[in-house]
Amino acid sequence: MPDYGHDLLFGTFLTPTAHDPDRVVALAELTEAAGLDLATFQDHPYNADYLDTWTLLSWVAARTEQLRISGNVLSLPLRPPAVLARAAASLDRLSHGRFELGLGAGAFWDGVEGMGARRLTAGQGVEALREAIDVLRGVWDDGTAGPFQREGKYYPIPGMRRGPAPEHDINIWLGAYQPRMLALTGQKADGWLPTQEYLRSPDRATANRLIDEAAVAAGRDPRQIRRLLNVFTVDVSTRSRGFLQGPAEQWVDQLLPLVLDEGFSTFLIGRDDPRLIQAFGQEIAPALREAVAKERAGNGTTTGRVRSTVALARRQPGVDYDALPASLATGSVEPGDPEYEQVRHSHSWKGSPALVIRPRDAAEVVDAVAYARTQQLPLAVRSGGHGISGRSTNDGGIVIDMSRMDKVEVLDRATHRIRLEPGARWGHVAQALAPYGLAMSSGDYGDVGVGGLATTAGVGYLVRKYGLTIDHIVAAEIVTADGSLLRVDEHHHPDLFWAIRGAGGNFGVVTALELEAYEVDKVVFARLVVDASDTADLLGRWGRLIEDAPRELTSFLSLFPGRRGNPPMAQVTLVYAGDDIEAAQSALSPFLEIGPILDQQAQLAPYPALVAPPGDQHRGQGLSDSHSGLLHHITPQAAEVMATMIGSGDVMVMQFRSVGGAVNDVTREATAYAHREQNFSVLAATVPDRRSRLDKLWADLYEHLDGMYLSFESDTSPERLLDAFPEPTLSRLRDVKATYDPDNVFNRNFPIPPAPARQGGEETDSAA
Repeated sequence: MPDYGHDLLFGTFLTPTAHDPDRVVALAELTEAAGLDLATFQDHPYNADYLDTWTLLSWVAARTEQLRISGNVLSLPLRPPAVLARAAASLDRLSHGRFELGLGAGAFWDGVEGMGARRLTAGQGVEALREAIDVLRGVWDDGTAGPFQREGKYYPIPGMRRGPAPEHDINIWLGAYQPRMLALTGQKADGWLPTQEYLRSPDRATANRLIDEAAVAAGRDPRQIRRLLNVFTVDVSTRSRGFLQGPAEQWVDQLLPLVLDEGFSTFLIGRDDPRLIQAFGQEIAPALREAVAKERAGNGTTTGRVRSTVALARRQPGVDYDALPASLATGSVEPGDPEYEQVRHSHSWKGSPALVIRPRDAAEVVDAVAYARTQQLPLAVRSGGHGISGRSTNDGGIVIDMSRMDKVEVLDRATHRIRLEPGARWGHVAQALAPYGLAMSSGDYGDVGVGGLATTAGVGYLVRKYGLTIDHIVAAEIVTADGSLLRVDEHHHPDLFWAIRGAGGNFGVVTALELEAYEVDKVVFARLVVDASDTADLLGRWGRLIEDAPRELTSFLSLFPGRRGNPPMAQVTLVYAGDDIEAAQSALSPFLEIGPILDQQAQLAPYPALVAPPGDQHRGQGLSDSHSGLLHHITPQAAEVMATMIGSGDVMVMQFRSVGGAVNDVTREATAYAHREQNFSVLAATVPDRRSRLDKLWADLYEHLDGMYLSFESDTSPERLLDAFPEPTLSRLRDVKATYDPDNVFNRNFPIPPAPARQGGEETDSAA
């Protein structure tokens, strides 16, 4: 059989003995430490000598960081598929995409029946497994409208809610030996997972042929099905004693034909031997990878992801998909891929990109930018995809999605130096910093990504005490339009370092940020629900109280219109940056007089609890039509205009965020965010069919505004540039743009035109 071109995976097949549970967990941890990819476990729920495999999988996932996990194989008769689907998706999300599903039709029927499950014949087991696979994928497909329903002889589903969707496209690997199971593998599964010692008839070659024939008959490419192999009779020793029993070089020589001639690409060793596990990971796996890569290069073997004919038919015109570098192929998502619904939209905007590229490191970002420049298509860059401005998706273009670059590191606790990758979510950042007693003010929602917020400004719950997020950036790594990976700080490319702190999306793809965090443990958090019938008076009182409050206090206010005869309502969030209860009470108490209080709560809480990431799916479900501005003060005149806006019924929500305090300690020239005198940010949002009325109402407020927070603004017309970047900031940004992005490749984030190039003493337009 041919080499199917899959990347090689190596792992262990461990015995979940209940008599020494710490040992099996230690062997799983050793599997990861040895550089192996995958730890798998037997599943025999009827065997009281074994740990429950699902509990063990969850425990091992929590004890490891990169290791993929799977049952080998799970007993379907004792794990109903609707429940299994939700359990699998949950574990996959909790482990950040590290779970795969090895599944079997059932065996040891006396034990299965003894636990209350129905005994099936071999043929019935295959058909039950066929139904189960459809149930699993139906439940995981929570992008489909309506409940999941299906008729079935073994697993009928009268009607259940779909979801949750797993973090990644979980592979279903079947333990199959007989022709009907092998055919099912070809028709529906993602992988074939037999044990070498159990293969009798058909043999490996015949089994592979049956899988391939079934795949082709089902309209699938046989390369879509990974071939995995468990091997038990193995040992590493100085002399040869048989198949996979000898020195590492012998293993390589004997495994190489299995890859090149029979298509196996994953090898799992079934001995609980620490010495063997270490040798497998540190000696055999690297040597086999090297040998396979050399042979594949010489043979011209096609490697990488394989897409079905149905998926290929959904490719969009105008994109050279075949030109995508091999380094990016595995992580890319096209319209026909199962993951497409998870990556096409942002939180507020629906999108239909032709290609979503998900790099894993800065080198792959370089490749992604180079490829995108050859395609002449709209280019968007996404960190978290939560921004309401709509710049992190598109229709028919390319999206560079940074979600897989999500590391959070504390570089130096003494100096508070931290390093963040742009795909990390701020809620996860808060959780990672908390054990060190550190925090970073960063928005008010834990699912927001690092990259977008930290290159715009960063108004968070601690902003009046500690300033904007950008004010704490001390260095950054960025891939510019020409493919250079630059480290920028006050001494290296200081002009670019200045520009990315406030206008970063215009100059490249930031791949890492270094910041100086600050000491924060617990904070006092309060929330008030207020009758906003007298909206103007409420806004004026809140604004005055904030300006008079100590810097430790930051407040956000959300204003909602009245509905069904009820008055407008305000939700006021107050955060005191510290655990001094008496001082916090003194700062918070005046806010109880801002209007009729309908509900109130206050508590001392760890800062991460305020921004816990909910893990929302992005489906374009937010309000996508918005305007943003900055206010020096909430004057009576401005308050009356805003009261008219919320009373019109055409504005769905207004949000006010206090700034000032430490934000205004920084000079306007220090960063590309020049708004260092205002005290409030204001946002108004509505639904698309009321956008024109929002525009008219906003025009009445506009004369009271000075500047704009651009991440909350969906109008990116050139006329708004000076609101975001008042002179001389804009001219300075245009000069930096001409240096680092003269062709205006990064033109989605309030496109800043490059300054005209000078030739022979005359200016010429350098913008593409």
